[in-house]
Amino acid sequence: MATYDVIVAGLGAMGSAAAFFLAERGARVLGLDRFRPPHTQGSTHGGSRIIRETAFEHPRYVPLVRRAYECWRTIERTAGRPLLQETGGMFIGAADGLVVRGSRESGLAHGVPFEMFTMEELVRRYPVYRPGDDAIGFFDPRAGVLAPEDCVAACLDHAAARGAALRFDEPVEGWDVDAQGVTVVTAAGGYAAHHLILATGAWMQEPLAGLGVRAVVERVLMHWFVPADPAPFAPGEFPVSLIEYAPNEVFAAFPLDRESAVKVTVHHGGDVTSAGTVRRTVSPAEVDAMRELLVRRLPAAAGRHLRSAVCLYTNTPDGHFIIDFHPVSRRVLLASPCSGFGFKFASAVGEALAELVLDGQARQDLAAFALARLRNPAATPG
Repeated sequence: MATYDVIVAGLGAMGSAAAFFLAERGARVLGLDRFRPPHTQGSTHGGSRIIRETAFEHPRYVPLVRRAYECWRTIERTAGRPLLQETGGMFIGAADGLVVRGSRESGLAHGVPFEMFTMEELVRRYPVYRPGDDAIGFFDPRAGVLAPEDCVAACLDHAAARGAALRFDEPVEGWDVDAQGVTVVTAAGGYAAHHLILATGAWMQEPLAGLGVRAVVERVLMHWFVPADPAPFAPGEFPVSLIEYAPNEVFAAFPLDRESAVKVTVHHGGDVTSAGTVRRTVSPAEVDAMRELLVRRLPAAAGRHLRSAVCLYTNTPDGHFIIDFHPVSRRVLLASPCSGFGFKFASAVGEALAELVLDGQARQDLAAFALARLRNPAATPG
């Protein structure tokens, strides 16, 4: 049986970054994935993901994302290709709404530079917006766009170049742990390691249920529209945008991509599903619903529909991350789910996962992501 320092199960956002930093430190790494990453079956595809220095979800995320910026730049330098484009971010909604209030609070808490726009200033600077009554704008100058498939590929290419063994189309079927280490079983055989990192995204739903944590998998739609006039949406002209169009209802819009399309997606609110049963097709009615939303808030983007795709969010009960050792053993580390906003942090989380298994502690404060806060006391670990 082949033996490694660390086995990483799941090579999406968090797993690929963990493999990068583990291999960079000279660890013997085995990476396993049920598909062939980067792929379209989980949460790490669609050409773009937002990164922002502010965090409307909670101020605690600002130090983590600041480290993520640094780590993404490290990965870029190693890969020799761009992965992160800082476009600025305009977050629009009511002054006391989820996005504007939360972004402002996190910015103030950590001294993040930002700029506030009245509705009149917002429309004058960006005529494509239709903010709605009483909406204002919050501008995060360091916000931008990450290329998720390129990020995953860059991490895995570097890990492989540093000696990591990467095995694709090989899902984990089971694992066991004792005082000596961890044994992982797949259809191809068994592997042994000192540590196991479980970062399988939506496929964490069942093992978390066994720990008394109900993770909800959500079907989220991404759509691409080609505007009749692309100029206002060009990178450098159009910031990555979060628009709260109703209380706690948010959609994101991205600058033009290489297909001259604007990608838009509603953040949360999708059908509850599972990794194995999710409907991958997108109906005309679902495209029409997105177009109607654009007509209300970003009408210049409501051009020809190019395509749509399905993504998975895996949500915890409180909407925050799980990064913690398994209650059975500190040899097993849990590194998901991330409730629909995790990709931007993946580089820093990957670094922290490597530190946790190799050093026993991480430089980042991860206490808020402990499993114990979510567990049903009646659940039996296993």
